[in-house]
Amino acid sequence: METIVKAHLTKTCVLANAIVIAGTLLLGLSRPAEATTKFAAQTGKPCAQCHQKPTGGTALTPFGEKFKANGDELPK
Repeated sequence: METIVKAHLTKTCVLANAIVIAGTLLLGLSRPAEATTKFAAQTGKPCAQCHQKPTGGTALTPFGEKFKANGDELPK
C-alpha cells in the first residue's frame, strides 16, 4: 500500500512540476500586443493618431476605430 501511495505522489509531483514549467515558459514567451505599423507607413503619423496611449494598446481613438473598421486602410 505504501508503495502505491509513493508512486501516486511521485506522479502527482512530476505533473505539477511539468505544469509549472509549461506555465513559466508560456509567460516568458508572451509579449505585449503592439500596434501594426501600417498606418505609420502609409501616413508618417505617430501611433497616438489611432491609439489613446502613445505607445499603442487596445484603446483606440475615434480615428483609430475608423481605421480598424476600414481594414487598416485610411478612412474615406
